[in-house]
Amino acid sequence: MSSNVRLQILKKINFALLQSTPRPFVPDESGTETYVRNDAELDLLFAETFTRLQGNFSYCLNTAEMVHQMTQLATHKAWDKWFCGSKELRLKMEQLGWQLPWHNDLASCNVAITGCESLVARTGSMVLSSAASSGRTASVYAPAHICVAYSHQLVYDISDALSLLQQKYPGPKMPSLISFASGPSRTADIEKTLVTGVHGPKEVFCFLIDA
Repeated sequence: MSSNVRLQILKKINFALLQSTPRPFVPDESGTETYVRNDAELDLLFAETFTRLQGNFSYCLNTAEMVHQMTQLATHKAWDKWFCGSKELRLKMEQLGWQLPWHNDLASCNVAITGCESLVARTGSMVLSSAASSGRTASVYAPAHICVAYSHQLVYDISDALSLLQQKYPGPKMPSLISFASGPSRTADIEKTLVTGVHGPKEVFCFLIDA
């Protein structure tokens, strides 16, 4: 590209940036939400939406039942390399009967267990952070990801989840990574064929504990 052509393009861009462009729509100042809120039975709404997005949902009455269900899952999947960056969660599971040894190398594990900041019922999303996941990679690096959540972490919409984050981490305390995960990673870029597990875990599980 010649310098004259490049200069002409830059001039056009600069001119366009200086021009005021009218809004293509009238801003909504009514204060009403697009979706009708229903804060009742958030666990049921999350489960329905999450499983529709190919996530695997398990409801547990307490942490002991979660350990029992995970042990059964480990046997069913033949997973023997479990990673969990949270020492508190590992100790709690061990006290309740978890017997499989922990695997410290995330790169070669079968499954990684993390916590979360909240669960968004309307979108079936797990709100993950580097603080709740004990790092930035645990929720996306392993072939399978298990999220441990509690019923009090359920919120209706994304705006509610963001409000909780701002309250929990004011100002500079905000975690360096916050992500919204809705089931396994997927793409349809290649011939419009849906493929899962391309940019992250192939399987995603959410164990919701009633607490």
